Amino acid sequence: MIELYYWPTPNGHKITLFLEESGIDYRIHPVDISAGDQFKPEFLAFSPNNRMPAIIDTAPADGGEPITVFESGAILVYLAEKTGQFLPSDVRGRKTVLEWLFWQVGGLGPMAGQNHHFAQYAPEKLPYAIDRYVRETNRLYGVLDHRLAKVPFLGGEHYSIADMASYPWVVPWKRQLQNIEEFPHLKRWFDHIAERPATIRAYEKAQPYSSRPAVTEEGKKLLFGQTAASLGKV
Repeated sequence: MIELYYWPTPNGHKITLFLEESGIDYRIHPVDISAGDQFKPEFLAFSPNNRMPAIIDTAPADGGEPITVFESGAILVYLAEKTGQFLPSDVRGRKTVLEWLFWQVGGLGPMAGQNHHFAQYAPEKLPYAIDRYVRETNRLYGVLDHRLAKVPFLGGEHYSIADMASYPWVVPWKRQLQNIEEFPHLKRWFDHIAERPATIRAYEKAQPYSSRPAVTEEGKKLLFGQTAASLGKV
């Protein structure tokens, strides 16, 4: 059983995509990030960066004590290795999937996240910041489109954890002020993943939490106002 600590953000969706595809038994523990659940001591005990998702594997492959994993990219690699799915075993295929996984973790996610922040949440609309991150998101969409002009999936011929990592960050393309129609290869890939039964199930699992009220001003302080000094005071 995988105990999944989750909220319906792009990083949270990555993990439900994998779990639904692989068929592993799992249970969702909601972590309402706008209510400060990510700062509860019991969560920080195994997710020290006070971010979700995180997992507890109650039945690890070595038969030992439960294993905790935080950070979405690390979780995807852990689950892929545990199940032998969605990460090639050959050195070249594995290398390529991991390249694109880390591309998402280091590029698409952070840049699109800043896009969301300055365009949607910042109390002051800063044209320079909005333009900077909208343009960088656009560039990264172009990187995806060029890659997907050559191969069906980011890792090559087969669906992998690299696709699961990137897809949820393209879902809010309208919020990112992008036009997916300008990227035909990306759109083909996007539509294909959207139609996968496991993707449909994963996003259905999000519905009970996605319908919660919008982030409040107090919630924004919790999400965006943290410093090293404040971590122990929440």
